[in-house]
Amino acid sequence: MSTQQSWPKNTWYVACTSDEVNSKPLGRQICGERMVFYRTQGNKAVAIADFCPHRGAPLSLGFVNEQGDLVCGYHGLVMNCDGNCKSMPGQRAQAFPGVRSYPVEERYGFIWVWAGDAALADPDLIPDFNWFDDPEWAYGGGLYHINCNYRLMIDNLMDLTHETYVHATSIGQPEIEEQPPESFKDGDTVVTRRTMEKIPAPPFWQNALRFNDLDPDVPVDRWQISRFTPPSHIMIEVGVAHAGHGGYNAPADKKASSIVVDFITPETETSIWYFWGMARNFKPHDTALTETIREGQGKIFAEDLDMLEAQQRNLLENPDRPLLKLNIDGGGVLARRMLDKILAAEHP
Repeated sequence: MSTQQSWPKNTWYVACTSDEVNSKPLGRQICGERMVFYRTQGNKAVAIADFCPHRGAPLSLGFVNEQGDLVCGYHGLVMNCDGNCKSMPGQRAQAFPGVRSYPVEERYGFIWVWAGDAALADPDLIPDFNWFDDPEWAYGGGLYHINCNYRLMIDNLMDLTHETYVHATSIGQPEIEEQPPESFKDGDTVVTRRTMEKIPAPPFWQNALRFNDLDPDVPVDRWQISRFTPPSHIMIEVGVAHAGHGGYNAPADKKASSIVVDFITPETETSIWYFWGMARNFKPHDTALTETIREGQGKIFAEDLDMLEAQQRNLLENPDRPLLKLNIDGGGVLARRMLDKILAAEHP
């Protein structure tokens, strides 16, 4: 690994889900920096460096007082949301040097943080995922901590050929590798698209068809469309439709489809916070169905976790061994080039 960080900093990352930050402070390392997230008296989420100026204790081990200030759990130094020292029993703490505060936005049920130059933190740069707030859509997801570089997860999600092998009992099938993907840039995004026609539905999609009151045993047309938005947000449109009804463009009563949500946040060069989920627009008010799909998807992503961590260990032990680039890697290659361009602009 290079000594220079491999991730952009002047961008928004998902730091945590909204419900992770409640009455207690939450410590989390983002882009190599230890931060503490908590809520002020007005329930506003804020983030400052997880470091007490007094003796270096993690502020995340403290508590939030009735005034909405963060109190260090070691000697009681009180910090405000700007990272400045407010008070301390028996001391003139206002003269103490403060710590860094980070721009934070709460949107779509997530808390987003800007780890770079605060002057550049424009909330309008957070991608628009309007279906999160649409009552005709349902969402269920989770969080995994994975010991791999964030770019390995991007590679994984921009090339779904691995489903045939890693997810053989759920979403994998031989027809995936028989149909080559198409990868291209679309403005500021990278798209990898694969379509398959008149194939059997794999187990996960058979269940999805049943959930949508459709026959799971007839041939289907299947699609996978991965869209990468830097630094590490990937939305994957996936679905199956009864064959001969238009595939991706089939009417709602002939298909089962959804959007796989992937927010990948670097922790260190060899670890990530992976926020995963699935959004769907069929039976959106069926909470039991949302939980069933969430559980099934969680098991699928756990299979990715094992493979990615083993891959990262191999790469660390063999840093000079070259890796092949095949046509199925096109989306990941384009995504990495886009990241390299952003990094070059941040570090001229």
